[in-house]
Amino acid sequence: MAGKAPDHRRRILPIPVLIGLLMAIGLLVWLLLRSGRRDELPRYTGYVVSDAIYMSAPVAGTVTSLSVVRGQRVPAGAPLFRIDPTSLGARADQARARIGESEAQAGAQQAELRKARANLAAAETEAQRAAVDLARFVAAQAEKPGSVAGQQIDQARATSLSAFRQRDAARGEVAAAEARIASARAQISGSRAGLADAAQQVAQLSPHAPAPGRIEDVMYQAGEWAAANAAIVSLLPDEKVKVRFYVPQGMVNGFRPGTRVAIACDGCPAGMTATVDYVATRPEYTPPIIYSLETRDKLVFLVEAVPSAPRVLIVGQPMDVTPLARSAG
Repeated sequence: MAGKAPDHRRRILPIPVLIGLLMAIGLLVWLLLRSGRRDELPRYTGYVVSDAIYMSAPVAGTVTSLSVVRGQRVPAGAPLFRIDPTSLGARADQARARIGESEAQAGAQQAELRKARANLAAAETEAQRAAVDLARFVAAQAEKPGSVAGQQIDQARATSLSAFRQRDAARGEVAAAEARIASARAQISGSRAGLADAAQQVAQLSPHAPAPGRIEDVMYQAGEWAAANAAIVSLLPDEKVKVRFYVPQGMVNGFRPGTRVAIACDGCPAGMTATVDYVATRPEYTPPIIYSLETRDKLVFLVEAVPSAPRVLIVGQPMDVTPLARSAG
């Protein structure tokens, strides 16, 4: 009987062996990927933030014109808006009128002061003459009793007393005139200060951008009434733009102020950097956890960095942050 032909069909591996083989291959691939990424720097996800400056006017009024629109970039010194200066113009006119009245009063009081000083000089002369007459009569009576009538001495004494009273009254008139002049001058100074304040506030009715930046929002339109100190335009200065991100507590020591990091975003130029200028002193939790040694790896610290090219960034834009040196880890 002829022998059976050999069976050339492929043997199928048992399922457990196949599963083990696949797991071994997966583990090998994972180890290779891990070893290949061992030298890669950690990457953190952050976003762009900025502190807005709210521009307003010191007095209420109608917005007569707007020089900017939302989203517009403006240089430092660019005009932003203008408030109707009518009310402040009236205040300035009133201050000028008060200055004129006070100066007229001061001029009149100067004339009164000159007259009072002249009266005082005359009263002092008369008081000195009366005092001399009284002293002469008294000396003569003492030297030769009966040489001067007692009635004459009494009359000289009364004249001298009256002259000194008139002198004292004249001195009071001089002091009062000087006080009135000082008061008029104080009113002039106050009115001039009010005029200067009104002029300054008129200038504040047309503010300019204090720094280059982007207009975040326009709260009022031309023709609308704005209350005093109400924000009309909000500005995001370039110098206030920052990249905010969170770093695990085990790596926060590598992000001290002054540390430079690489930043990147979708559509942004390559090679951008930022410099850390703030690290929070208190940790935060992500997600909320119980503070313990077993879960401290979930603690993160807020870090903020100043970008080298703030003009290309938009507030709220997601950012990727990477340390520039391995020592950051």
